[in-house]
Order: sequence, then structure tokens, then C-alpha cells
Amino acid sequence: MKSTPESPGSTVSRVASVRSVGERGVLAELSAPEDVLALTEMLNRTPFPGQREVVPAAETVLITAESPTAMLRIKAEVEKLAIPPYHQSGQKLVDIDTVYDGQDLRDVADLAGISVEAVVAAHTGQLWTVAFTGFVPGFGYMRGENDSLTVPRRPSPRTSVDAGSVALGGSYTGVYPRQSPGGWQIIGHTSCAMWDSDRAEPALVSPGTSVRYRAVRDKVVVNEPTARADDNRAGAGLRVLRSLPLTLVQDLGRPGHAAIGVSRSGALDQGSLRRANRLVGNAEGAAALEIVDGGLTVQAVGDQLLAIAGAPAGNRITSESGSRSAKVATPFALMDGEVLTLSAPSVGVRSYLAVRGAIDAEGVLGSCSTDTLAGLGPKPLAAGDFLAVGPPPAQAVGLPETQPVFPEDETVELELGPGPRMDWFSPGALESLVTQEWTVTNDSNRIGMRLSGVPLERIRHDELPSEGTICGVIQVPPTGEPVVFLSDHPVTGGYPVIAVVAPKDLDKAAQIPAGGRVRFKYAPPTTESSYQCARS
Repeated sequence: MKSTPESPGSTVSRVASVRSVGERGVLAELSAPEDVLALTEMLNRTPFPGQREVVPAAETVLITAESPTAMLRIKAEVEKLAIPPYHQSGQKLVDIDTVYDGQDLRDVADLAGISVEAVVAAHTGQLWTVAFTGFVPGFGYMRGENDSLTVPRRPSPRTSVDAGSVALGGSYTGVYPRQSPGGWQIIGHTSCAMWDSDRAEPALVSPGTSVRYRAVRDKVVVNEPTARADDNRAGAGLRVLRSLPLTLVQDLGRPGHAAIGVSRSGALDQGSLRRANRLVGNAEGAAALEIVDGGLTVQAVGDQLLAIAGAPAGNRITSESGSRSAKVATPFALMDGEVLTLSAPSVGVRSYLAVRGAIDAEGVLGSCSTDTLAGLGPKPLAAGDFLAVGPPPAQAVGLPETQPVFPEDETVELELGPGPRMDWFSPGALESLVTQEWTVTNDSNRIGMRLSGVPLERIRHDELPSEGTICGVIQVPPTGEPVVFLSDHPVTGGYPVIAVVAPKDLDKAAQIPAGGRVRFKYAPPTTESSYQCARS
């Protein structure tokens, strides 16, 4: 894509600055909210070669690339890009009927210095535009035509906000798609389903959508989309006899939907998922089980061929005729009625169990992955569940493979690339990040790996407007202790990113247990050839 020519009399904008986000991301800073929408529209209409996703945020646009080389090309092009004016005409218009009965309505009126009636009139009397999405799928951050309803967030967030709540936060308004925590000021409720996986377009709104709120008198009741009941279908598969809460169905995820608030998700250790599937002859991205710390017992319904990869979980196969064990990273048979029990691995955290034919789970946006933040995909496994298995693939069963080394009681080194907000930190913060050992805390999960150590010092303490994020970014909250975003991370975040874990090391990060130790190595790219080969 080439820069837009500046015709006589036309008004064009320039990107204020361009920052690297690791080796696959470019963060473009814009001068005005309209420029964010204009650049987003421009990039979606005419993408760069090698461009993957475009994630608009409050004052920035994140562009992800398919390779480090593509990222460098895109960065160079964005620096000289001319952005034409944003034209709202022709965009999708959504009407949202709202009952203005929110518990914070009176507080909003007091904060704005107007009456309750004036709050309703101001909210319904202007057209709102979705600037960006995030938080949870279907949540749109909407800007109005004026700032009459700019109010601070609540001093203390609520632990639970009902689905359909219409709220204000800062200069934005939005609708909570499902029950979730939240700190915005609630002014009303709506029955509009902001997210429905059964629709052709699950998200009711997306960046650029125009929204008009209409006041209605009748009380509305919002019913969140209910999960489909398990039909307990007959046929071949695996019956779950026992499972810990973090055994999930995972594949390689659902890339390409960050603009509507949906992260890629998928297996945290993608190399191990691919390996397990190859061993049984499945496509590498087929749905399998991600198992944390063992605790899984399944029984074969019909003869099955399985493989275990990732953290080397202990295993035992039992039947009426006796018991045996199976080798990790080697295909093995589980005959009809036999029971496989997986215990906690000796090293690592996550094991992957693939079955020939793949787990036949219902997909959302083209993926069967369970996204723990967004609430998409199959529920965690529980005793009594039945996992149907698809027809066997045409590909032959694979040969045994070599497992990667899972260090035991050793510090794991992860390579870092540049973060877009390194200048928010003191000169010694990056040195502190890479010279000390960090401990993985117990509250780490698929969303992020939280680290404990000597806090990093920030030199800026103002609030950072939300920006797009990718897997591997290291955000630093006010505590100064880093959080490494993993597969189920939010697509936008409001804490500065000091560095980004290299894609090639994300599988290693997925296998570090709570209490494990991490050391970082900063390797800033200087030229196109300095990038190391990274996983796709």
C-alpha cells in the first residue's frame, strides 16, 4: 500500500509517532480520535503486504504483521503515511433502546452539574461512534459528539455488573455484553444483545459503528446467551470420569478478531499441541485437550488412538486385564472401555492429549478454543462429560517425536524485544527487568503470567489511554511488578508496555509453574537480519 497523495485543498493527517511492539507489532500514535478511525478504515480497505490485524484504541492503532520482515516494512510505510479525513457517512447505525434507571444516574447528574433529565437528554441527543473495542467481546468504547457527559469512573469497581448495563466512563459510553466486573457509572439497561455467537456477525457494534440511544419506559430484561446443552451424543469418543477445573479444549485459536474484542486464545504451548496432533495423524491445529497439573481420567468409548505431548504427565491405562503405562510423545491405543489416568507432570505445567480424529467440539468464530477471559468456547471439562471424536483423518499416524527440554528447578530465560512505552520508565528500569530473577506468582493464568520481584520504577504516573496488545507484551501496573500477557489476554490495555517476549519463547513461558523463576534477556533488533525465526 502506498501513501495517500495529498491533493490540493485536501486535509490530511500524519501519524504522530510510530513505535515497535516486539518483532511483530507496530503502534501508530495519532493526534485525534477521528484519525484513529480514518487510519483503521484505510488499513482495512487497503492492507499492507504481510499485515495481519488492525486494532484501534483510544489514541493509537496497533498493526500486527506475519513476520519480523513484514513488520519493518509496515513500520517504514506508516511513518510516511498520509491519512485522509474520516467520513462517518455510510457506516452502520445501531439503535439501542434504553431504560434510564441505573444506580449511578443521580451521581452522574451531580458530577456533570445537570439534572437527571438532562443526563438522559444528553445521552440520547447525540450520535455516538464506536472508537474501539476491548474488555470483553462485544464491548464498544463509544465517543459522543460532545463532552457534556464526561465523568470519572467509580472510585471502587463493582465485582459484578449485569449484562445489558449502559454506562459512562471518562469520555466514553458503552454496554456491558455479559455479567462481569466493572468500574463505569451505570445509568441504565438495555435488552440489546451486544454479543451473540449465533449471529453471522457476533458483535453488534465494531469500530466505526454509529450508535443512537433511545429512551424507553418499559423495564427490559436481559438474558445472556446460554450455552448449548451437551447432547451427550452417542458414538465413539472419550467419557470424562474425573477432571480438574483447568482441563480445556484448545486448538490454535481464532486469530483475526481483535477489532471486535476477541483475542486469539488457543493452546498456550502451541508447539506441544501441534506435536500431539501430528503423532495421531491429525492436522496440527486440530482440537485437543490442554491439561494443567494432571488430574484427568477418561474412558474410551470405542477403540481410540491417543498421544500425550507437552509437560510429561504420569499416566496409567487400566482395564479388566491389568494396567500399563504409555510413552509420552508416542502414539498409543486406548481400547474400548479402558481408562486413562493422567497425574501431575514431573516438570512443566501443561500437557496436551490428542485423539485421532480430533475432539469434535462446537466452534465459535472458527475455533473450538476455550477463552477463559472472553467466556467463548466449550466449558472446562467436568466428570460426566462426553467428548465426541471426529472421523479418522487420511494422514497416517506419526512416528515418536523428541520432546523439548523442560527445565527442573532452573531459571527459565525468555528473550525480549522492544516495548512501545519504554520511555515511561526510569533509565534503570529495563536493566532491572533483565538483571534480576522474577518469581511466577500463584495468581498467574491463561490471561497473564504475574511476576514478583523488585518493582520497576516509572517516571510517568499519568493514565495511559487504552492501547492494543499482543500475546507476550509485558505490562507494568502501578505496583511496578510485570505481567506477561498470554493467549487469553485482553485485546486492549491501559498499563505501559516496557518490553515484549519473543514469539519463539512463548511456549517456554506457558510451561513455567507458579513459584518458578524467570530471567529476561533483552535483544533489540537492529536490522532485518537480526530477527530470529519465530513461530507463526
